[in-house]
Amino acid sequence: MKGQDWYQADEVAEEYEDVRFSGGGELIDRREKEAVLSALGPIEEGHRVLEVACGTGRFTTMLADQGADIVGLDISREMLEQGRQNAAESGLSDTVEFVRGDASRLPFPDDHFDTVVAMRFFHLMDDPVPFARELRRVSADQVFFDTFNSRSLRTLYTWLLPMGSRLYSERQVVDMLRAAELTLAGEEHDFVLPYGFYRELPGPVAKPFRMVDGLVGNTIPGDYVASVSYWDARVSGTSDDSDPTDGGSAVDDDAAESADADAAR
Repeated sequence: MKGQDWYQADEVAEEYEDVRFSGGGELIDRREKEAVLSALGPIEEGHRVLEVACGTGRFTTMLADQGADIVGLDISREMLEQGRQNAAESGLSDTVEFVRGDASRLPFPDDHFDTVVAMRFFHLMDDPVPFARELRRVSADQVFFDTFNSRSLRTLYTWLLPMGSRLYSERQVVDMLRAAELTLAGEEHDFVLPYGFYRELPGPVAKPFRMVDGLVGNTIPGDYVASVSYWDARVSGTSDDSDPTDGGSAVDDDAAESADADAAR
């Protein structure tokens, strides 16, 4: 897994949210949280959620506040400590459990959770399929995650990042879902301008760019070059959705093959 040592540095954990989600980064934080809440829908009492790679607990505390019975798991002790502090400041220490663990060997039985959330996770994978299978193993119903896209502007700078970043074509995501025996139930694509652009701007300056970004993103070309995708997958057999490779999927074979050709390495 890429970045394992990076995220265990004290200074990275302590500055993580300030660096990524202040100023223009607040727009990223807001959109990601909207995507998670939309995918999970109204959360009924007792709905069991696992957040893998929970980091500082941005989504963990949010979902706990919505009534989820949630566990946040991360391999970084330093990031988990920040998560516990954030939960305490939100008055949620008694309703959130943070666990240190390896996402390739989750310390939970099969079908233990209703939903597994993995945000900012798959871009760190050299080989994502074993991890996808493990997320599916512990979920009785839903796996929600995001990816960075290989046909986006992120390709221009991903090699500059401290641990690099794996980029995906739609076909690669579909293949990963098939290998993990997951069915695609929904998808959204967003941010024509990459995250790094927004983080460099003050909030008031970033907002007009985000408005234009949203308008462009609602077009077919804008959707095609989106930097980020949000994927709502279901454990096969728990929904009426078709196999991710069937014509009923939101990603058809022709589009996926075209995306794969664009992403050829």
